[in-house]
Amino acid sequence: MSDRPRNNIFHIGMRNFKTALAATLCAVLYFVLSGIPGLHFTRNPTFACIGAIFGIGTDMGHSWVSGGNRFFGTIIGGFIGMGLFHLYVQFYPDGQLRPLMFLFLFVGVMVLVLACLISKWPGGIQPGGVVLCIILFNTPVDTYISYSLNRMFDTGVGFAMALLVNLLLPRERLVRWLEKIHMRKPEQK
Repeated sequence: MSDRPRNNIFHIGMRNFKTALAATLCAVLYFVLSGIPGLHFTRNPTFACIGAIFGIGTDMGHSWVSGGNRFFGTIIGGFIGMGLFHLYVQFYPDGQLRPLMFLFLFVGVMVLVLACLISKWPGGIQPGGVVLCIILFNTPVDTYISYSLNRMFDTGVGFAMALLVNLLLPRERLVRWLEKIHMRKPEQK
C-alpha cells in the first residue's frame, strides 16, 4: 500500500473506503429495519448517512471531533430551533414567514454560537446553524418537533456507525488485510 503514489487523484484510500462503508451500513440498517413486520420503522436514512460521512476521520480521535461537531451542533441547533419555533407559532399559529422570524433567527444564531463556545465545541456552530435555519424556515408547524428530534436521532445513528467502523477497521488492520489479499509481505525496513 505504501508504495502507491499519493498524488494520484484516483487513489482510493482507507478513509474513502471507511466513509463509503459507514454511510452504506446506515442505509442498509434503515432498509432492514423498515422490512421487519410490526416494527413500523419508516425512517429515511439520509441524515444518518450524512452523520456517518461527517463522522469518519483519519482515526478515532478525528472521528470524535468531526462526527461530534455534527452531532453536537445538530442537538444544540435542534433544541434552539424547536424552542424558537414554538415561541414563533404562539404569535403566528399558521407558521407563515413574518418579520418576527428574522429576530428569532438572529437570537437563535447568537445563542447557538454562545452555547457551542461555552461548551468548548465551536465546530458545532455550522451544522447547528444549518439545523436551526431548516427548522425555522423549512419545517411545517405540525412537524417541527418530530422533525427536530428525528434529525438528532438519525445524526446520532450515523455518528455511532462512523465510530463503530473506525473502531472495528483501524488503518493498521485494513492494511494487513489488503496485504494478505494481494499476497504481499509487509515492507521491511
